[in-house]
Amino acid sequence: MSPSKPARHVQTAYLALGGNLGDRSRLLTDALAALARAPHNRVTGVSPVYETKAVGVTDQPDFLNLVVRLETDLPPLALLELCLAIEQELGRVRRERWGPRTVDIDVLLHGDLSLHDERLTLPHPRMKERAFVLAPLADLAPDLRIGGESVRDLLARLGSSGVHRTDINLPLPA
Repeated sequence: MSPSKPARHVQTAYLALGGNLGDRSRLLTDALAALARAPHNRVTGVSPVYETKAVGVTDQPDFLNLVVRLETDLPPLALLELCLAIEQELGRVRRERWGPRTVDIDVLLHGDLSLHDERLTLPHPRMKERAFVLAPLADLAPDLRIGGESVRDLLARLGSSGVHRTDINLPLPA
């Protein structure tokens, strides 16, 4: 009789994807496919795509943004490493904070975990201030609660000025 492997704990994670360089739609599609191909992950939801102005460094092209719901048994820091590897694979070069990029993948939530690590803070510390995150997240999980408030209510209070839903809908990766 062979020893059994320890059970891995599956969590629902939400990731924000965005980019403003190159073929933005294709790069987001490629990022989704890479997330779906990775072991221990299953993409279970993809929001509609939104177009937004840049935040921080504003003299750059508009972004395409979306949110992905993922079932994963990767621990949070391993999920972050996967996201960083996909960014690099798709040509991301980190030159300046909030500067232009081919693709950016942020871990927003990992189950109901609260984490304060030098590399990752969960829930994402600025997600409640970003309509370009809350609008697509509201499409996937309007009743999801963050800090005691629903995503729907957070978005209503913040407003969605400058965040425009596109007619681009990326399919759930196979």
